[in-house]
Amino acid sequence: MRSEVQLTQMGRGEGPRVLLLPGLGARGSGFRALAQALSPLCRPVLVEYPEGAHAAVGAGALARQVAHAAGPVDAVVASSFGGMVAAYLAAAGVARGVAFLGAFTRTTHLGARGLLIGMMGPIAVWARPGVVAAGLAAWKPVPFAQVAEVVPTTVLERGTTWHRALAIQREAHPPELRRLDVSCLCIQGDRDVLVPPSTVERLLQSLPPGTPHHMLKGAGHVPYFTHPEACAKLLAPWLARLTSTPKVSAA
Repeated sequence: MRSEVQLTQMGRGEGPRVLLLPGLGARGSGFRALAQALSPLCRPVLVEYPEGAHAAVGAGALARQVAHAAGPVDAVVASSFGGMVAAYLAAAGVARGVAFLGAFTRTTHLGARGLLIGMMGPIAVWARPGVVAAGLAAWKPVPFAQVAEVVPTTVLERGTTWHRALAIQREAHPPELRRLDVSCLCIQGDRDVLVPPSTVERLLQSLPPGTPHHMLKGAGHVPYFTHPEACAKLLAPWLARLTSTPKVSAA
């Protein structure tokens, strides 16, 4: 059981240092294919959240744990709930750039679905998501051996999802990034049934004006997992712009 944030750096490049933040019940290792695609351009870092009821905290406290483990970084690529964590990191000056992949910074960005965020815990524990749920999230069949990258499959992961979903509802909204000096990018799958495409419009209103956004055709909720090369192609010019400004050294 992980009692603290676990980091795994991939690649030995000299580009920007980039954290890859998973969603509520997903594993950071699900970003491995994207990290490999990005490794010639940057230094990707896989992030695994702490596990257990004592460690299942809201996005704000989790962001502080991530910041303590990683130190300042150049950018964050965040999926789903990871966008809330990334918003806190950017507002605290820990990250200079944030790319949102089917993500949100506030549950209100989800529209009516945001009211049901607390149900993710009971669903994880009682419905016991597996290959069908993973396929629905990915919008394509997920090999059985990789299901655990997309949905919580162990008793510990499901329990952690339960407690973290409750913690999200109890915490204050993350700060908006609209007036901050942070570079943002949005990538959304047009087949995302968990965080619908309409979320992007609400998210963009809270981000700096002119934030570019891209719709990935045929992609579901985890485009980093199903479409790593396409995501890397969209992230590359954004990362290149970050490279042109002073880098942040690893802690």
